[in-house]
Amino acid sequence: MIETLYQTLDAGFSSTLGAAWGPPAFAAAWALAKILCVLIPLILFVLYFQLIERWVIGWMQVRKGPNRVTFFGIKWLGGVAQPVADALKLLMKEQIIPTGASKWLFLVAPALSVAPAMAVWAVIPFMPGWVIANADAGLLVVLAMTSMGVYGVIVAGWASNSKYAFLGAMRSAAQVVSYEIAMGFALVGGLMAAQTMNLSEMVMRQDSNWGAVGWFWIPLFPLFIIHFIAGVAETNRHPFDVAEGESEIVAGPLVEYSGMTWSLFFLAEYANMLLVATISTIMFMGGWLSPFPKSVPILGEPCILWMLGKMMVLMLMFVWIRASFPRYRYDQIMRLGWKIFIPITIVWIIVVGVMMLDPVRNWLPFSLWFGK
Repeated sequence: MIETLYQTLDAGFSSTLGAAWGPPAFAAAWALAKILCVLIPLILFVLYFQLIERWVIGWMQVRKGPNRVTFFGIKWLGGVAQPVADALKLLMKEQIIPTGASKWLFLVAPALSVAPAMAVWAVIPFMPGWVIANADAGLLVVLAMTSMGVYGVIVAGWASNSKYAFLGAMRSAAQVVSYEIAMGFALVGGLMAAQTMNLSEMVMRQDSNWGAVGWFWIPLFPLFIIHFIAGVAETNRHPFDVAEGESEIVAGPLVEYSGMTWSLFFLAEYANMLLVATISTIMFMGGWLSPFPKSVPILGEPCILWMLGKMMVLMLMFVWIRASFPRYRYDQIMRLGWKIFIPITIVWIIVVGVMMLDPVRNWLPFSLWFGK
């Protein structure tokens, strides 16, 4: 129903505004409208997920989260205006640039972090046709854009002209590069199963009459788990946040930043967290497909709400992990990435290849996933 409404509106705007403005102007305006429809909810989600995170961690630690700042003094909205207050505080805070810093690179670094984190959403489908750019090599675009975020961290640490910031940048860069390999291998397994790099087609390859049983999370379960954990490490989230070293009591490569330049790094972090949850949902959990069999009325129908629900569950896993585990040592993090995750992903890629061979792919249960 939602998909039909979207297609109707698309066709209506194309016929009316397209004739009035001309094809080039309409194409540019329609593309801008689709970009805003993705970008604005994404920024609002990042803004308010921080509030949800603080509430959930407070509940898990038997204490209260933000519960004071309200809109117009309405008491039952306790804490809801906290993200707005935080944003206003950061906007009014003085932007301090260290005397010895490389000023141009110091200001460019936050943009290098946040721009790829936002641009990658152009190829993310939310429903059939609900995508800004339905690229055939969508997965390749995701890998290319996400790998650029590390440059922002390195430039921030180097341009600050601080030994602590540079040390944190090197730690973070080494960690991101290490876990990017394991994450890439995990995605290779999903690519083999789907036999396409188009993200929309990956979801449709998991479409079956059996609901969640037909999704790739079952045959690719080790890759699914490794992809998610590597995503936690990629985004420098606890317990992998060694860039913020306890012995130095500093915030890693961000130690010299303040105000809005500081907040841009966290905007990129939360946007990348959501991206990890989204890619896991699309490649392993059926995207917008329902977990119920198609024979179930209403609940068996595909819908964007299913995709948003799966993404939120995975985002809450980020919070759960943060509230539950102690921070790893740096050598433990490197050992986990190089000596455990990478070998497991390589072995499971071989297993997936065997499961996809004839006549194995036609045997039960492999035919549920690879016999299409």
